[in-house]
Amino acid sequence: MKLGIGIGWRPEIAAEVEALPGIDWVEAVAENLCADHLPDSLVRLRERGVTVIPHGVSLGLGGADRPDPGRLADLAARATLLGAPLVTEHIAFVRAGGARTGSPVLEAGHLLPVPRTRAALDVLCENVRIAQEALPVPLALENIAALISWPDEELTEGQFLAELVGRTGVRLLIDVANLHTNHVNRGEDPATALDELPVEAIAYVHVAGGIEKDGVWHDTHAHPVTAPVLDVLAALRSRVDPPGVLLERDEAFPPAGELAGELDAIRGVLEKGEGASAAWATAEAPPAPLLAESVRDGVAVAQTALLSALVAGTPAPKGFDRRRLGVQSRALAAKRADVVAKVAPELPEILGDGYRAAFLAYAGARPMTAGYRRDALDFAEHLLVAGRPEDDAARRRLTYWWRDRAAPRPPGRATRLARAARSVLVGR
Repeated sequence: MKLGIGIGWRPEIAAEVEALPGIDWVEAVAENLCADHLPDSLVRLRERGVTVIPHGVSLGLGGADRPDPGRLADLAARATLLGAPLVTEHIAFVRAGGARTGSPVLEAGHLLPVPRTRAALDVLCENVRIAQEALPVPLALENIAALISWPDEELTEGQFLAELVGRTGVRLLIDVANLHTNHVNRGEDPATALDELPVEAIAYVHVAGGIEKDGVWHDTHAHPVTAPVLDVLAALRSRVDPPGVLLERDEAFPPAGELAGELDAIRGVLEKGEGASAAWATAEAPPAPLLAESVRDGVAVAQTALLSALVAGTPAPKGFDRRRLGVQSRALAAKRADVVAKVAPELPEILGDGYRAAFLAYAGARPMTAGYRRDALDFAEHLLVAGRPEDDAARRRLTYWWRDRAAPRPPGRATRLARAARSVLVGR
């Protein structure tokens, strides 16, 4: 299927996306869509014949546990609602802990890299097969950007992706900005990855902007697309003519003219390429042996140790770069603060300039164990139990806000002691 040129649809730029010329398709974050009702903008785009593809961010197919049936059902429902030709997700883990490790479940609130080991690949492949069986349309998986590297990896990124495709028949969503990110942060050559991965399996391509700070590339999706990222796109285009290419932007949205300029730059790169045309189709996967639970348990222990170091302050697992772990930990906390401010905009309004410092102090000792809305409530509760904010009027407003969303009154002493004990266990 040929998709053409697309752009990530976001509510903040819905009108601009509708007005942009030459848009063949859009991608929407699946978790931001209601299962039974589409935003008016997406309805209008679909009526114009614009394809809409749901892009999932919370399945965690690279995690040690099997995919959650409820999350799979939600993604399937959105694909059906949109009449999408495929759905996409990430090669990543987003949570860890739980029954396999005898520890609380920890949420990263972000996409974290899967170790490129045989064991992790075995787990990922089985999870992908489970997802494929539950979805009404083909699945494509995206390579992610990373700040950190796992020690003792057995495969390169290209080899890992090639084996994944060969064993499951899954399609690939190749993010060229993520290949550039991993070049800067992990010293991985994008050309090598492109040579090793099966380019004929590409469903479409992502292009996005970022920024370099202190020798670390941050895949922000909030900055213009840079020349090095376009160079990686050109290298991919010299190997294959991808079925679709999409511009991603999630923050700091520029005027429509700037978005159009970036799309024109992408078109220019594609027009200069010479790679053979490709059209994705689901390949037949060979039968797979039953995966031993001990393999999942080993992956669970390793991922929990890493995530605990990132969000709960436990010691860095052996072989990891402690400085990079610190960078990743601060990035996770900052993103957590930003997302909570979006889902609960009343909190920064009530707390004013003190919101961010207060939230980061809270996040440093309290890992996220559920979604962002629960995190916002827990943050507000934490402040109220501590008698904050100090301003009486602000504290009253925060109390009313919390009561409206959580309970008729703040938690009693027994509840606070139980939650404190839970926090101690999480921090171990």
